[in-house]
Amino acid sequence: MKNPAPSPWWTPHVHADRRPFLMARNRIQAALRAWLAERDFIEVDTATLQVSPGNEAHLHAFRTEAIGHSGVPTPLYLHTSPEFACKKLLAAGERRIACFAHVYRNRERGPLHHPEFTMLEWYRAGESYETLMTDCAVFLRLAAEAGGAGKLTFRGADCDPALEPERLTVAEAFSRFAGIDMLASVRADGSTDRDRLASDMRQVGLRVAGDDTWADLFSRVLVEKVEPQLGFGRATILCEYPAAEAALARPAPHDRRVAERFELYACGVELANAFGELTDPAEQRRRFGLEMAEKQRVYGEAYPLDEDFLAALAIMPDASGIALGFDRLVMLATGASRIDQVLWAPVAETAP
Repeated sequence: MKNPAPSPWWTPHVHADRRPFLMARNRIQAALRAWLAERDFIEVDTATLQVSPGNEAHLHAFRTEAIGHSGVPTPLYLHTSPEFACKKLLAAGERRIACFAHVYRNRERGPLHHPEFTMLEWYRAGESYETLMTDCAVFLRLAAEAGGAGKLTFRGADCDPALEPERLTVAEAFSRFAGIDMLASVRADGSTDRDRLASDMRQVGLRVAGDDTWADLFSRVLVEKVEPQLGFGRATILCEYPAAEAALARPAPHDRRVAERFELYACGVELANAFGELTDPAEQRRRFGLEMAEKQRVYGEAYPLDEDFLAALAIMPDASGIALGFDRLVMLATGASRIDQVLWAPVAETAP
């Protein structure tokens, strides 16, 4: 006999169980908004419909179309991030902006994933990406305080937001947790040596398939060996990603093999992704081309480029920017075990 289907989220007793999480969500959002406003961040509201949803190989969008007076449909997408629109606003002259945006990602559903979720993005023109690391530490503390628990928790793991996050380069993490010299497989110009990384992985007993690319192998080490070790006791800032894994970030000035990209982890959960922003439109076009070629190879589809965005990059100032999964932060600050517990109106599950 099949188990009965769970009650919908709008059932009064289910909502009563979820309501403490939702009220905490509102307090956390208010606390972050107040902090940003006190520092002269302008909150912006970007359009959800875009000509391109983003151009990262492994992000999947929802497609729709607009029909004008002519009756001819024009393809549009629900954005996977407000990033392109925010950078256009930086090009327009804004200096500090923030955005609580509903974003949409297809093929994603689970305890930490939902097809529609809230991304908090903020940008600092003329400021370094290290400044964003400081912002992250503050936001963890604010969320924990507003959530009421004073700490971050997930699946029995704790993270103390009062402690300064550990800063760890990707190369250091590969060496510490996997016994692999990651930079040995990255050439001086940022290109990669797939066979060298494959050989190093085999030596430490990690699986390698014949059709794996360097990016596939890098991701396997990261997911299996590195990420499960991050953000326990205190948060971890994993920085200096290889240039090949940072399509929207500028190269690090001290070593062009790596880029100004970091991710924030707490309790083993990825919370944020930050860049020292790339502002070279020709280089950005080249990188997007590589990403979409990989998407076509793996998934049999590709997304158009936003030509407006590439044009705006030519006049965009140097800046740093970050995207934080707001719902995940609320989960950790309230002790929720599933993302749908902290969403006011979750999207209904679809039948397989």
